[in-house]
Amino acid sequence: MRLVDAPIVTAAEMRAAEGACFASGTSQTALMEAAARAVAREAARFATGRPITVLAGAGNNGGDAFGAARFLAEQGLDVVVAALGQAGGDAASAMRSRWFGATVAMHEAPVRPVVVDGLFGIGLSRAINGAPAAAIERLRAGADFVLAIDIPSGLDADSGEARGSVLRADATLALGAVKHGHVQGAGVGASGALLLDTLGLSVESPVRMLARPRLAAPGAADHKYTRGLVGVVGGAMPGAARLAAGAAARGGAGYVVLAGEDARVPFDAVVHRVAIDPDRAAAVLVGPGLGRGDMARTLCEEWLASDRALVLDGDALILVDADHLSGRTAPTILTPHAGEFARLFGAPPGDRIAAALDAARRSRAVVVLKGATTVVAAPSGEARVHRPSSWLSTAGTGDVLAGLVAARLAVTRAPFRAACEAVWLHARAATLAGAALVADDLAMHIPIAIAECL
Repeated sequence: MRLVDAPIVTAAEMRAAEGACFASGTSQTALMEAAARAVAREAARFATGRPITVLAGAGNNGGDAFGAARFLAEQGLDVVVAALGQAGGDAASAMRSRWFGATVAMHEAPVRPVVVDGLFGIGLSRAINGAPAAAIERLRAGADFVLAIDIPSGLDADSGEARGSVLRADATLALGAVKHGHVQGAGVGASGALLLDTLGLSVESPVRMLARPRLAAPGAADHKYTRGLVGVVGGAMPGAARLAAGAAARGGAGYVVLAGEDARVPFDAVVHRVAIDPDRAAAVLVGPGLGRGDMARTLCEEWLASDRALVLDGDALILVDADHLSGRTAPTILTPHAGEFARLFGAPPGDRIAAALDAARRSRAVVVLKGATTVVAAPSGEARVHRPSSWLSTAGTGDVLAGLVAARLAVTRAPFRAACEAVWLHARAATLAGAALVADDLAMHIPIAIAECL
């Protein structure tokens, strides 16, 4: 199954979905057989005939591994199972009993080109150290390709944090649903290419992978004001505001005003004014390059007290606090990076998705938590998660995103939808811009990204 719009769940939510499946009449053994077949299918595809070592732990992940080994051997592949501990649980024991091929202890596992990791799944409760860690490092060093069953061994399924040694995968087959740990923390790098097989489970979650948005071209009766006027508040670092204004202009807004005494526009289509007319503005962006002096603080306080839809980025997130935000009734979108988020809401306790959702609830604003994985969280409890290009890790790209968020907010008047659209378009523009991009490169690729969504 494609990852687009796929549900993302915690370990507890995954167990609840499995429990509902069992309550409906499906046996645990039948579900494990389905998982084993899915793993064998992907392992055979990547192995291309090469010898395989299957690592099997004592839990359900190990049961999946033994089942996959059997199906791989039935296809004629050279398979050996390296077991860690005795199988626990009826279904896992049944899978082990059906395997009649070679089985060795974990410390005797042969180094082979392909490794299937079924050691520890979402139930990992302790750090991987000692002899198992040494075996993991030896096998990873000698393997050309590692496929993880559900989640790489050593990762916390909820936070993505490493617990001791992690068996880094080249690909991970998520079973049932994507887990929080796949898309944050060490899980971003350790999961490799993320695949999904739902196994026929019905998994619902308000947290999902971000899908490509569906956008509409302006109608025949539209004009610059119906399409939405974006105001960008300039300040001490004018380059940041220019980047944001340029992105807003190319992001679908009908009219962009860059305000400030000394503001210089990025191109002629962006209008310079000393101040923004609040009655005309559909969305106002405050923060990029604003500064942190008395004038910047006054501007923040004035716009927070207004009834205009706001996007707060950069310095504005340093000058405000969560209590001020929660009192607003007009739409508000916050676009913090990790440091700004920690200043407003406290350092995330590991699970950034859960932290972003809590922040959105507390602030009554849509929160776009930027990073290697970007989380868009709404006060309603909805969230979307996206893994953008790592080339975006350069100065100014956040200003471009903020301007794009403001443009989409002016067009849609729907904060969560606008933030989701902007995050997708920003990431797509980065892909189109290519390697070694700078922030100035992004804006010209936004119209191409928009065209792909019409």
